[in-house]
Amino acid sequence: MIKTLVVDDSPVARDIIRDFLESEGSFQVIGEAGDGQEGLEKALALNPDLITMDIDMPRMCGLEAIERIREFLTTPIVVISSHNTAKAAYEAARKGAVEFYDKEAFNAGTGAFKQTHVLETLKQIAKMKRSHPLLGKPKGRPNTPLAARDVQGVVIAASTGGPKALTEFCSRMPCCFPAPIILVQHNTTGFDKGFAQWLDNYTPLRVKLAKEGERPLAGTLYVAPTDTHLTIFHGRFILDDSAPVNNQKPAADILFKSAARSMGRALISVVLTGMGNDGAEGTRCVRDAGGITIAQDEASSMIYGMPKAALDTGCVDIVLPLDKIPERLVALTRI
Repeated sequence: MIKTLVVDDSPVARDIIRDFLESEGSFQVIGEAGDGQEGLEKALALNPDLITMDIDMPRMCGLEAIERIREFLTTPIVVISSHNTAKAAYEAARKGAVEFYDKEAFNAGTGAFKQTHVLETLKQIAKMKRSHPLLGKPKGRPNTPLAARDVQGVVIAASTGGPKALTEFCSRMPCCFPAPIILVQHNTTGFDKGFAQWLDNYTPLRVKLAKEGERPLAGTLYVAPTDTHLTIFHGRFILDDSAPVNNQKPAADILFKSAARSMGRALISVVLTGMGNDGAEGTRCVRDAGGITIAQDEASSMIYGMPKAALDTGCVDIVLPLDKIPERLVALTRI
């Protein structure tokens, strides 16, 4: 059983979240709190496997509670709030929350597919409290010495844990980076513009949403819009409305494959923290096209699913902790 603490100032919301979680049989709500201060106290007393956290609460708001809990516990925290703005979501991520859901996702009318997806995601998140050794020996043999080259683009895949990781990654990138950076971050519908604006506060790079027909420029980080795949064709962005891949839209695999066809050996791919395997097949395509492939290491990954899946293809050239990846990218583009 996944022992869960629910923190929300609304008794009705707490009832809804508890019923949603316990409906499937894997979760047990062992405590409830009506504000952030009580949430902090109960978290320390109960040491749960998972904490759900509202944002707007009396005495201590959810953002402060997340930050305080993070000082003492490794318990993963998921924000469930009707305060559904991108700024609140990504500030929560920066302070240590793992995921963000609107309260509407927990109502009785939620479709069976979405309910199952949310519950399965929460199960995976709850495992973060426990140690997560590699499932078998990785197939890759990374960190082969590579010389700098003329790079036309860098493509990045990120999911759960990505917003927090990206604030650190982007803060270390120089404004004069000589190639465009193109990012697929698995995002909540409608949060893409707010995410780009929020991320722009943490980097000297220019951050913007990718647009149809736009030609990517050096020194700019382009964020893939939600609910459409982003591709590159003849040096320009093309938005693709085809079916989800790896249950994702946008999918990093779609971006990586199209970029590999367009840029060949002048491409670098990076797979950061996240659940699932999006980016793995794209990594293979980048390597097959002669590009350079990088994956975040296990120790610095909030969720080691996507980087490990990429590594298991045997096509990752370089594995690094998050804080070392920007430095390596700069070194690889100096010629």
